[in-house]
Amino acid sequence: MRLHGLTITAFGPFAGTETVDFDALAAGGLFLLRGATGAGKSSVLDAVCFALYGEVPGARRAGRLRSDHADPLRLTQVRLELTLGGRRLEITRLPEQLRPKKVGKGTTVERAQTLLREWVADSGDGTPGWRAVSKSHQEAGEEIHRLIGMSREQFCQVVLLPQGDFARFLRGDSEERGKLLRRLFDTERFQHVEAWLAEQRRSHEAAVQTGRRRLRDLASKAEQAAGPQAEPAAGWVPAEEEAHPAVDLTSGVLGWAAILRSGAAEQLAVAGAALAGAEAGHRRAEAARGAADELAGRQRRHREAAREAARLAEGAPAMERDVDRLAAARAAVGVESVLHLREAAGATHRAAREEERRHRAALADSPVAEGRALSRAEAEELAAAEHRLRAEVVRLEAARADERRCEELRREQASLDADRRRAEELAEEAADWLADFDGRLAALQEEQSAARAAGARVEQLDVRHGELTERLAAARLRDELRAAIALAEPRALARRTEALDAREHSQDLRERRLTGMAAELAAQLRAGEACRVCGSPEHPEPARPASGQVGAQDEERARAAQAQAEQVADTAERELAGLRVREATAAGAAGPESVAALAEALGTLGREHREALRAAEGLGPVTRELERLAQDQARQLGALRDAGERTAALTARVQTLGGEQEELARRVAAARGDAASVSGRASALARLAGGVAAVAGAARVCADAALRLKEADDELARAAAAAGFPGPEEATAVLLPREERDRLEARLTGHRSALAAAEQQLALPELAEAAARPPADLPGTQAALLAATGRLRRAHAAHEAAGERCAALAGIGRQLAELASSLAPALDRYARINRLASVAAGTSTENRLRMRLESYVLAARLEQVAAAASARLVRMSGGRYTLVHSDGRGTGNKRSGLALRVVDAWTGTERDTSTLSGGESFFASLALALGLADVVTDEAGGMPLDTLFIDEGFGTLDEQALEEVMDVLDGLRERDRAVGIVSHVADLKSRIPAQLMVRKGRRGSTLALAGREDS
Repeated sequence: MRLHGLTITAFGPFAGTETVDFDALAAGGLFLLRGATGAGKSSVLDAVCFALYGEVPGARRAGRLRSDHADPLRLTQVRLELTLGGRRLEITRLPEQLRPKKVGKGTTVERAQTLLREWVADSGDGTPGWRAVSKSHQEAGEEIHRLIGMSREQFCQVVLLPQGDFARFLRGDSEERGKLLRRLFDTERFQHVEAWLAEQRRSHEAAVQTGRRRLRDLASKAEQAAGPQAEPAAGWVPAEEEAHPAVDLTSGVLGWAAILRSGAAEQLAVAGAALAGAEAGHRRAEAARGAADELAGRQRRHREAAREAARLAEGAPAMERDVDRLAAARAAVGVESVLHLREAAGATHRAAREEERRHRAALADSPVAEGRALSRAEAEELAAAEHRLRAEVVRLEAARADERRCEELRREQASLDADRRRAEELAEEAADWLADFDGRLAALQEEQSAARAAGARVEQLDVRHGELTERLAAARLRDELRAAIALAEPRALARRTEALDAREHSQDLRERRLTGMAAELAAQLRAGEACRVCGSPEHPEPARPASGQVGAQDEERARAAQAQAEQVADTAERELAGLRVREATAAGAAGPESVAALAEALGTLGREHREALRAAEGLGPVTRELERLAQDQARQLGALRDAGERTAALTARVQTLGGEQEELARRVAAARGDAASVSGRASALARLAGGVAAVAGAARVCADAALRLKEADDELARAAAAAGFPGPEEATAVLLPREERDRLEARLTGHRSALAAAEQQLALPELAEAAARPPADLPGTQAALLAATGRLRRAHAAHEAAGERCAALAGIGRQLAELASSLAPALDRYARINRLASVAAGTSTENRLRMRLESYVLAARLEQVAAAASARLVRMSGGRYTLVHSDGRGTGNKRSGLALRVVDAWTGTERDTSTLSGGESFFASLALALGLADVVTDEAGGMPLDTLFIDEGFGTLDEQALEEVMDVLDGLRERDRAVGIVSHVADLKSRIPAQLMVRKGRRGSTLALAGREDS
């Protein structure tokens, strides 16, 4: 990675736009960034980091990026041009910031922006230039991170080399060193491994503890199932705090469970024998109880039969009276049906009389006087009135048709009046429209003429637009070619200079070869062979090759390099000549005007063209509007004519309908009389006719009901005489309902049957024999049965409990066996994972250094860093000091593995880094920083870091130490690195010619290139 240029705008202390040309600044390999305290030296490094990662380093991330001195209209922006992985890139970043609103007052938020561009040989038009790669924050960040291969933390630690951090790193303890190394080398995956092992240990331990709890639960269940007399679990089941999870837990419990099962089997056999004896005693008690129950039942039946016979004998007189009453009721049965018929006829007569009264009352309330008069008429008069009224209703039907026709004529006349008014309104609208026609026609014709003139203007402007467009393209090509020529001229000059240098080098080698040709020939001499120069076979003093002897191959390689350099120079000159020819052609086509002038003229012409085009585009709509106006004129004239004709026809029709309506109204008024309408009169007469008909019908029904009532009275008198009663009243007095007669008869029959049954029971010999014996002993036999049942129930319960105990203990035994088989592999897995997790966590006795896995990896990295740092520290310290990594254990509870020791070659001893002096600490921490840079670079994929920055710390060095540090930095420069030193040490101003000066002022800081003479 090499930086080429940096542009800062309104960033940090810089209010305006400041530019840093790193190519010019780092031409000598070493440059100084200096300035007063607080001027903004570190802000330059912040800008580099912000351009690459969108953030600034360390604690400064919490501060504002925007300059407080900047103009509100100037946006904060950083642009960095650099080479990454052989690609020349330009990164432009704008942070999120407030800016004034473009319209109105106040501010608005300008969102963050990122633009990544790449310099390519073909930017799209055949010429080299910048090509946009991405405008996305995420895409640009991923591409830059991929090319650099380092995170922001690694970059800040490796490229910016903050000396304060490495001084703390040098003097700190293992925990502090671990924080930095962990951040740089991304050892989070090893933390994950440790956490995974710890989680696996917890999960496996939880599984084992679950098995232990299950074992204790099963033991408790077995102890509860076995009962209080069984062997206790204490001594057989290990307690929570006694046994480690990896210890065998089940061997003693399985033996104890077998003892419990054996005792339960013996108890089951004893309970079975006791159950058999209880069942035999219960059967004997049940037989005694059955015999006592049978004797008590017979004695009870005999007593009940004697009591029933005595009771029935006492009720004999009442039964005789019921017999006489039932005989009289049976004699009056013939009168009952006739009596029912007479009651029905009386009810019918009363209902008919009430119905007639109701209808006459409704007729008396009629609004028609004739109806009120008819409410007291007889049936014949009512029938005649009904006939007359219905005939009148029929005559009114014709008048109702006239009334409907009259109403239809009124509605039609109103509709015709509305149509006539609408026709008159349409005629007025058409007349108004025709009055404005001439004015609209003249305006549209004027617009049509203007549009035609604009169309001619568009054609003229098209020709001028094409000419200006070609000239503008030629002018742009001219300017691009001039820029390319400006770049190609120094390139061609450099190539020609390289060709001359190659020729000079080739000639120099040729001369050196000719000078050392004697030594080259002497190398070919052999003892006894004649010399090809003098012919002598003896060679007393052959020429010796000098240092840097040039051979034929060296000369041949120099000639080939010269030919290649000359070919490259010729190619560059030909390309430059081609560019000049193309530039001359483009300049002739473009004319003397600049690109800006041509673009402005083209823009003015474009605006005129757009205005003329908009005016010309109105020709079609105006022409169509004229055609539409002519069509509307014809339509309005026709509408005016049609409206006049329709108004005359509607007026004649209204007059005709008016005469017909007057005649019909006269006839309807005569027909309806006093009623509101003919329909109303017809409805009133129809309702009156219905009421008259109802009264007449009710009178006829009432007369018929009175006749049937008289006939029923006569029939009832004849039936009473036939049954032997003086009159209907006497027969009615003894008459009983059929249900009552049935109840009397049933009671008499039941009395006779009950008396016979009681006498039959008393005659049974077994009942008589039981009555002669002593009373049965039911309480004694019941008590004996209850006692036997209790003994049987207890025996059953004991036997079932013993069986359940055996079954429960057998099930628990199976579960214990299954648990024992499943716990064995779980205990084995836990033992292995526990040992591995303890070793990785550094808590195992096998890990004698108490070093965690991550610390082990970091210790390996620290060992590499110490080795890389020692290579430079030896030079800085004059061969005295080297850094070594130590695995020594820390004090107290501190872990080991990240200790650093310094080896003093003068005393041959190792000591702590905190014993170094201030100057020694500086170049030791610098060596650490450079060594860490090398290791992190290799870790990130070997991306070469051609630009480094070293921040402060040189003030603690004496002259000799400073000289040695500068030698090391010169070594970095020799590897084609550019090293920037951030310092205000006065001695460095005279040692480093290339300097970037940061000046601070009331209106912000500025940047300027400065040499030693500016110091």
